Amino acid sequence: MKKLKREDLLSLEQYSEQRSAFRARVLEHKKNRRVNIGPDLSLYFEDRLTIQYQVQEMLRIEKIFDAAGIEDELMAYNPLIPDGHNLKCTAMLEFDDVKVRRERLAQLVGIEHLVWLQVEGHFKVLAISNEDLERSTDEKTSAVHFMRFELTREMIAALRGGAGLTFGTDHAGYAYTTEVSAETREALLQDLD
Repeated sequence: MKKLKREDLLSLEQYSEQRSAFRARVLEHKKNRRVNIGPDLSLYFEDRLTIQYQVQEMLRIEKIFDAAGIEDELMAYNPLIPDGHNLKCTAMLEFDDVKVRRERLAQLVGIEHLVWLQVEGHFKVLAISNEDLERSTDEKTSAVHFMRFELTREMIAALRGGAGLTFGTDHAGYAYTTEVSAETREALLQDLD
């Protein structure tokens, strides 16, 4: 997928006029780009459209319209766009209760290094997490992680041929797996060359 450039973005005025329709389009697009692993871990898979939406929202919220500010946002978000041989996601550990969240994040230290995907008939691929900065400590993991899964040509070909796709974690305190639906597999295949 091509990275975003300034020319790909709407001006603040254009975005204001088109925001409702653009947001509806993105929400519909995201429907099959979420994978839940167990009750508390969700992977939100990013692509060019989801990242454009995030950039447009940041520019709107921060009222950024100068070239340097826009370039800064593009530099921050473009790395989240898949490169054709990988899947990239925002992983979120979601706990409604603050006390439970604090306890579970302390119990789940290191989970970001134990999340994996597996294409049917192939070996597990561990996520490469938080390449931009470390988000966890020895005492607790972060509730948000950025992950990249690198796939081989053979795995991509197998997915195109209809092979199943499973995600999971091998963390002792959170050992879950989930096979994705055909709709989600098809949506994620769009990220792969």
